[in-house]
Amino acid sequence: MKEYKYKINGNTYKVTVGDIDNNVAQVEVNGTPYKVELDSAKKPVTVVTAPRPSAAPRTETGAKVIAKPATTAAGHQVKSPLPGTILSVNIKVGDSVKASDTVVVLEAMKMENAIHAGRDGVVASINVNPGDSVLEGASLITID
Repeated sequence: MKEYKYKINGNTYKVTVGDIDNNVAQVEVNGTPYKVELDSAKKPVTVVTAPRPSAAPRTETGAKVIAKPATTAAGHQVKSPLPGTILSVNIKVGDSVKASDTVVVLEAMKMENAIHAGRDGVVASINVNPGDSVLEGASLITID
């Protein structure tokens, strides 16, 4: 039992706190017993930290693995209009394509973007693979 002395508005009170059972305390004030109901103990709040996104893959030199704009001058370059991830490549080297043919599907900002050839010709090279991350202006395919 713990005993306390309080002075409230000039009056002295002798308070004895006894057993606490199920949030009910046995309290005696100046010899008069009371049962005092306590607020229920609040459970501690668990802070959940969101997992950090994984870092982009890197080469041995520490550079990020992202396809960069190629500097080949031969043929027509079909370039990425915005940064994103290549979902599919719909052609092969040597295929004949029309200007309106979809050659690559690019995901950017949770949307699929169909990239068209832009001119008639034959596919000379494919510079990306499905799953590659590309920057805006990166050369996706070359058409002769």
